[in-house]
Amino acid sequence: MSPLSSAANRGFANASSYDTHRPSYPPEAVDDLSAKLQVKDLKQARIVDLAAGTGKFSELLAARDEGYEIIAVEPHEEMRRELEAKGLRGVRVVDGNAENVGVEGQSVDAVVAAQVGQAFHWFATDEALEEIYRVLIPGGNFGMIWNVEDYNAPQSWQPRTTWEATLKEIMWSYDDDHPRFRHEKWRRVFDKQLSSTPFTIQAADPLFSLPLGEDSVEFTCWMRPEAIWNRYRSLSQIAVLEGEELASVKEKVFAAMGAPDAEKNRDGELPLHGRTVYAWTSSVPGAPLKNGG
Repeated sequence: MSPLSSAANRGFANASSYDTHRPSYPPEAVDDLSAKLQVKDLKQARIVDLAAGTGKFSELLAARDEGYEIIAVEPHEEMRRELEAKGLRGVRVVDGNAENVGVEGQSVDAVVAAQVGQAFHWFATDEALEEIYRVLIPGGNFGMIWNVEDYNAPQSWQPRTTWEATLKEIMWSYDDDHPRFRHEKWRRVFDKQLSSTPFTIQAADPLFSLPLGEDSVEFTCWMRPEAIWNRYRSLSQIAVLEGEELASVKEKVFAAMGAPDAEKNRDGELPLHGRTVYAWTSSVPGAPLKNGG
């Protein structure tokens, strides 16, 4: 089993704080993704929540009427402990990762990479795609979902307020080159299925169908400055900061939120903007795996 990256280990060490301050997902996005994965209204469907973290998405699946059997796979010990403590209905928590899910082959109806830590970008590799393909039933579906605040978005996305643009600049200034949704590279592992060179031809045997289905839902959350800071600090590259450096970032964040042009309601809350992005694809039955599976 490949070890969890040091950035992920350190950035997600405070699992309780992460669970408290990171958001859940919009109901309409969850419902639509469930339909796209063909598990909506499918009673007792077997679903893997891959890199389940503290169980933000597992909670939503467990609360649905279908009575899903959910295998929550999570490599981070503290995150896993936080999830286990919730005692969610129909959820079995497993120590594993994207290259070793820990379930038998062709045994699950769908796999979802859905933690609010934006899981799939951490393991968008050929090996992970093969393992996901291995555990899916023939024609089973794979979904990905991210909550993307304006301040944690790709450079090409325009923040909707000046203060969020400032927070985005700060976030990018601490970029550590570890893969995240905002780098917009997660699709490459799928696109490689159709790539070829004079020495390698992969186009004949894709594991997953292309193009990917993609959609998004915009959200606005009215939050007090301290709550926004707690949410901002839960992101892994900010969570690892300490001492004067952390204090400096906090000062800049609060200065941006306190600027004269930062809109607030009568309760002193600011509108935090973002979008929930989700994508889906189906496995191609009969595709040969490199490892012979």
